Amino acid sequence: MHTDVPAGVAPDAGAHAHAAAAQLTGGVGQDGIARDPQSPAARNGIARGAHAPAVQDHAPAPAAQDHAPAPAGDPAAGHSGEGARPLHEPDEYRTPPYGGPGPWAPAPPVQHPHGAAGPSPQYPAAGGYPGSPAPAPLPAPAAAPHAAPVPEQWRQYDPWGAPGGILIRTGEPPKRKSRRGMAFAGALAFALLAGVLGGGVGAYLERNGGIATVELPQAGPEGTDRAPDSIAGIAASALPGVVTLHVSGGGEQGTGTGFVLDAQGHILTNNHVVSPAGRSGDISVTFSGGETARATLVGKDSGYDLAVVKVKGVSGLKPLPLGNSDNVRVGDPVVAIGAPFDLQNTVTAGIISAKERPITAGGEKGDGSDVSYVDALQTDAPINPGNSGGPLVDSRARVIGINSAIRAADGGSGPDAGSGQAGSIGLGFAIPINQGKRVAEELINTGKATHPVIGVSLDMQYSGDGARVGEKGKDGASSVTAGGPAAKAGIRPGDVITKVDGQRVHNGEELIVKIRAHRPGDRLELTVLRDGKEQTRAVTLGSSTGT
Repeated sequence: MHTDVPAGVAPDAGAHAHAAAAQLTGGVGQDGIARDPQSPAARNGIARGAHAPAVQDHAPAPAAQDHAPAPAGDPAAGHSGEGARPLHEPDEYRTPPYGGPGPWAPAPPVQHPHGAAGPSPQYPAAGGYPGSPAPAPLPAPAAAPHAAPVPEQWRQYDPWGAPGGILIRTGEPPKRKSRRGMAFAGALAFALLAGVLGGGVGAYLERNGGIATVELPQAGPEGTDRAPDSIAGIAASALPGVVTLHVSGGGEQGTGTGFVLDAQGHILTNNHVVSPAGRSGDISVTFSGGETARATLVGKDSGYDLAVVKVKGVSGLKPLPLGNSDNVRVGDPVVAIGAPFDLQNTVTAGIISAKERPITAGGEKGDGSDVSYVDALQTDAPINPGNSGGPLVDSRARVIGINSAIRAADGGSGPDAGSGQAGSIGLGFAIPINQGKRVAEELINTGKATHPVIGVSLDMQYSGDGARVGEKGKDGASSVTAGGPAAKAGIRPGDVITKVDGQRVHNGEELIVKIRAHRPGDRLELTVLRDGKEQTRAVTLGSSTGT
């Protein structure tokens, strides 16, 4: 058994070993270093003392006082020459097996690898090299009276043990992992993976409807017939008789709607639809099936805003039946058909919102010759530019009005084909078919329409309630036409007409509308306010030729 002796700390046996080594190697030089006279290091004055470890056959003493201090100049003690100072400061934290025990644990017992004390057969006891002379035997130190208990960490490590020696371990043997636990962990991981994959597949199938080709459920073929009084039934019945008009001439062009009156090819529409063509412009008619034909102007009237055109060489025409606007009641369902913004065959539905709405439209010329006065039907069926001249039909697909004007969002009113008109806000107006029928017949038969008149000039600047007869007429003439219907009824200049057949009128425009709602020759009762007293006058309407 042998061990290296750290510098500065030498047990008694080590001191004797170094003394013997010094005797065998030729003593100590002047520098205090032992030299071997046979070695090159001795000839060069350099000691290889590190390769000559001291042999220790017994365990070191447990206490520091058992060690004798090394003599001065002893290389094993770390001194050189006189003064005896160690080359390095002692390491108080040194650990076995290369130093003394640390301050935290007692020294371990000596273990003899070959079961007996004495020199190790693997390493010679002296000289440090094979073949060197053996040193003198050293006295054995006294054995420690009581060996300290061996710490656990030193039991497991034997630095001097022979190869293949038995390693001593204490404590319980390591536990093997349970196969049941590993199987449970694997099953849990598989279940989690299966859940994730199943959720992903389910989400894909839900979004895409399956892995195969998607086929959505759909209703089978059904009959296309609808009830005659339904909107679809009304549209199917009326659409073949509705046409779209494209008009151009004089640098202007426009789009509107009309409907067939008879098998001869007469078509009724608004005057403001065909007015761009004049007398020599171009009018093209497109039927609901897509066929087109040229049309010529038969007659027009700006006071009623109506016109009739005619197509030739067209067969299979389907005239629309005419209803009776006097039978219409507020709330009745209606359908409007036309080509708003040139979208032909457009169908919208609504109700009759009001009757006998006095409206005026036109007036672009400034002299009043193009102003139309209409005692209109009001509807909330959407009407837009391009619907002008189209039919407003009842639940039996009969025409009860001609769509002509809308109330714009800015508060104005006028023809729906006006370029500055806004879209529908649910206030549309149609000329009653009773008035349209009479005017259309006159235009077809004579090319002109007649207007009923009472023979007075009205003061349109009057701001009071009612229609006031002016003091003077046009060009300074009398405001009451001599020999006319009003003169015969005893009406005078300055009289204020407040009612027509018992219905209140609030201004001159409303009086004109009420009168033009009748035919020439009709008898009316007018309520007149004169000198603060009301009087009733019976008037038979006269006739004038329109423009």
